[in-house]
Amino acid sequence: MKNLFSHIDDAGNAQMVNVSDKPDTFRTAIAAGEFQVTRSTYLFIRDGLIQKGDVLTVAKIAGISAAKKTADLIPLCHNIPLSYIDVQLTLSEILPGVEILAEVRSSGKTGAEMEALTAVSISALTLYDMVKAVEKTAKIQNIRLLRKTGGMSGDVNNE
Repeated sequence: MKNLFSHIDDAGNAQMVNVSDKPDTFRTAIAAGEFQVTRSTYLFIRDGLIQKGDVLTVAKIAGISAAKKTADLIPLCHNIPLSYIDVQLTLSEILPGVEILAEVRSSGKTGAEMEALTAVSISALTLYDMVKAVEKTAKIQNIRLLRKTGGMSGDVNNE
């Protein structure tokens, strides 16, 4: 009987999926997440009063760098050629905190979902690192894939 799980071989061992025979296609992925803090920490971020520096810029750069390193961070994840990475960090008075949005584009044999999710995750972890001196109760939450296009499995819209 053929194994139904792509990351497990017929003997039950973990394996990287073989995508050698798949055609290259244009793919996109957009992921989002939230970084929630207290009102006072939100005001520190907004007003540029965090001692470590420009919180949003550092987290953006960390997210972009993380997307490029996804295959090094996630076991069995393919290294894909990325043609575009954008990470947007938007202050939200309602949370209060920061809304994180990452978009990744690639032309390749497998999708870019993990790269977009990794960008959001590492941006959020960087935000935590930047503010932990003033708040240790910050919450990283609601990390999710919003959309993906391309590939054999087709488009996904989770918005």
